Amino acid sequence: MTHRLALGIDVGTSGVRAAALKEDFTVISVTKASMDLSRGPRNDPSVWLGALSEALSGIVQAVDTSGIEAICVDGTSGTVLALDAAAEPVGHALMYNDAVDDPAIAEAIASVAPRQSAAHGASSALARSIRLQTRSGVARIAHQADWIAEQLAGKPVPSDESNALKTGYDPVARHWPDWMSQTGMDTRLLPDVVATGTMTGVTSGAFGLPKGIPIVAGVSDGCASFLATGASTPGDGVTALGTTVTLKLLSDKPIFAPEYGIYSHRIGDQWLAGGASNSGGEALAAHFAPDEIVALSKLIDPEISTGLDYYPLPRVGERFPVNDPDLQSRVDPRPETREEFLKGLLEGIAAIERLGFERLADLGGPKLTSIRTVGGGAGNPTWTRMRTRLLKTSEAPVASGEAAAGSARIAWGFLKDRA
Repeated sequence: MTHRLALGIDVGTSGVRAAALKEDFTVISVTKASMDLSRGPRNDPSVWLGALSEALSGIVQAVDTSGIEAICVDGTSGTVLALDAAAEPVGHALMYNDAVDDPAIAEAIASVAPRQSAAHGASSALARSIRLQTRSGVARIAHQADWIAEQLAGKPVPSDESNALKTGYDPVARHWPDWMSQTGMDTRLLPDVVATGTMTGVTSGAFGLPKGIPIVAGVSDGCASFLATGASTPGDGVTALGTTVTLKLLSDKPIFAPEYGIYSHRIGDQWLAGGASNSGGEALAAHFAPDEIVALSKLIDPEISTGLDYYPLPRVGERFPVNDPDLQSRVDPRPETREEFLKGLLEGIAAIERLGFERLADLGGPKLTSIRTVGGGAGNPTWTRMRTRLLKTSEAPVASGEAAAGSARIAWGFLKDRA
């Protein structure tokens, strides 16, 4: 039996993943391919292409591809590359965490960009694009997700409102703003931008996929990861408990507070806002080994507060929900037992999470109505209970931890809107 399927493709830092989803969002296959760094560095588009080919080869073998009805691609947020007139990359890409070394570029942006723009700074995608346009033979600039979709289509495709955000796109007015030309950016090199979920092309038959499958405009990888969890209505929140604590909240209106590192990605008629604290797993690792955290957590009663007022940080400085570059880690006084100390740290991070969602609500976002958790900390049931008690909301099940599944959900949204 051939299932109706949507295919999501996630291009990450370490590899490419592809997920095939049925109409009820059941994941029937996920294939993974690591970036082959023997072929080149992570910012070499040919390395991305090799991983894409391997991941799609796995999908072709795992599912009946005649059932694939739409494809959507997500990529690392702010990764851009230069292309020549023949659509070939001009040198390596500039990745999401690359900063330009010319301070005049960031200064030019700062002189004209609105305060709430996500294009500020030497590490913005706009700054990287301004740098890329100086390479010889550049005919256009593309985001990573655009270029991957282009490989599927065999011709250029528009970008999406999520990946274009840090390049200076105005998601409220829904166009490239006039001020960008004053930064030194040749805006003629930038791609057209369409709403997430818009059909941008069809497959050419490359990579073993059938010809003519609609390709749908996607989002950044972070947004795809959020959607993969099943969060779908305003008030749904997702917390990633990893090295740091990252919060995302689905909203019916945009939230912009660059002083806290908060921007809003537009996903159709909804908005995804969030921020990232420096607290998290790295702050815990300064005091406890992973195995010790697991063992001691079993001794903790999550229903009773310690009364400690900790703010665990791995180093000086915080950005969200408190913006204080001089903030010191607060992990005193120390209780008598190790488990009580761990409990105080876990409570402290949970309190930061609560303050983060309160910050988003204070800035115009909806009240948190459900929470989904991903990352290493999601597997600690004691911490989960402590967090939901403080957040005063329920822990919702995570549908998938694969960003590719989030992109596939966007593809299904396109199919359902078209029906």
